[in-house]
Amino acid sequence: MANAKVIQAKQESVDAVTAKLRESVTTVVVDYRGLNVAQVTELRKQLREAGIEFQVLKNSLLRRAAAAAELTELENVLTGPTAIAFSVDDVVAPAKILNDFAKKNDALELKGAVVEGRVIGVEEVKALAELPSRDGLLSMLLSVLQAPVRNFALAVKAVAEKEEQGA
Repeated sequence: MANAKVIQAKQESVDAVTAKLRESVTTVVVDYRGLNVAQVTELRKQLREAGIEFQVLKNSLLRRAAAAAELTELENVLTGPTAIAFSVDDVVAPAKILNDFAKKNDALELKGAVVEGRVIGVEEVKALAELPSRDGLLSMLLSVLQAPVRNFALAVKAVAEKEEQGA
């Protein structure tokens, strides 16, 4: 029979992963089998710079955490070696980084994700990765908001120049 301390430590691990699943806006699950140490280090560095936590976890622990977080659909992708990326700030960043890395390194395989409490498949993860980043979306919004002001300023300038020429 397992020691009570070991059982308690495992339960604390499940609770911690459950909390991360609930708190993160995007959680991406990948199969890292075949990546060498240098590749994994580079991937971790890219994710860390974006504020994304990356962990290799046992599938049994993930299954229990997913069940506790009411994400039972996630169990379908928990086969083979599994690593998971948690993002609490940016919805697109983990999908974008992992998808770009998978394009350059065939060994990394996207399995699925949880986006704002909804489990999505590989194709949806790839579609999410193609979206512009938060900063890109904000700059697009800013340019859309500036366009009417810019056009008005150009019209006023054109009227002023026309009056100067007529005078």
